[in-house]
Amino acid sequence: MKAELAELAVADPPEPWAALGFAVAGAHVDLGGIRVRLGAAGEGIVSWGVRGVEAGDIDGLVTAAAEGREVSADPPHANGAVAIDHVVVLTPDFDRTAAALAGAGMELRRVRDAGGSRQGFRRLGPAILELVEEPGAPQGPARFWGLVVVVADLEALAERLGDRLGSVRDAVQPGRRIATLRAGAGLGAAVAFMDPER
Repeated sequence: MKAELAELAVADPPEPWAALGFAVAGAHVDLGGIRVRLGAAGEGIVSWGVRGVEAGDIDGLVTAAAEGREVSADPPHANGAVAIDHVVVLTPDFDRTAAALAGAGMELRRVRDAGGSRQGFRRLGPAILELVEEPGAPQGPARFWGLVVVVADLEALAERLGDRLGSVRDAVQPGRRIATLRAGAGLGAAVAFMDPER
């Protein structure tokens, strides 16, 4: 079975997510087949659930075995969110983390030089894993850093969120734009919003 991202456990309470226009049901948000569980103990993104991967610790990334669940259509989100584009993991030791991911069945498919550091990518079903090297960071395990959410209309979202959202700029992906949520918006994990693929 191919590895597929099914869930993210995030330490934020539901209220700031709802205030940003996400449709929060109880303590979770469904985005393009991925469930974001809110209220986890810890900070930021705490863990992920990946179908086809054994539960455990992958170089510091707490991993739950995700069972298949019936995924109905996502509820409409007032902010226009339709999916998670990618989840970002930071590491001080790119080769070590890449090897650990490969050992768990998530070998990177593409690696690029990003001007002094490396980025590695792998599709995990509905979303992409982006592994980012942190040159000069103290030695330690890999860690979840943030996620990028696809929205139907980035300009409308920027108008809705006002100064809670940074400026809209060109993304690395050709023809797409991105804007990062500011820390004052109240989320513990780094979150950015991106145009859909054309």
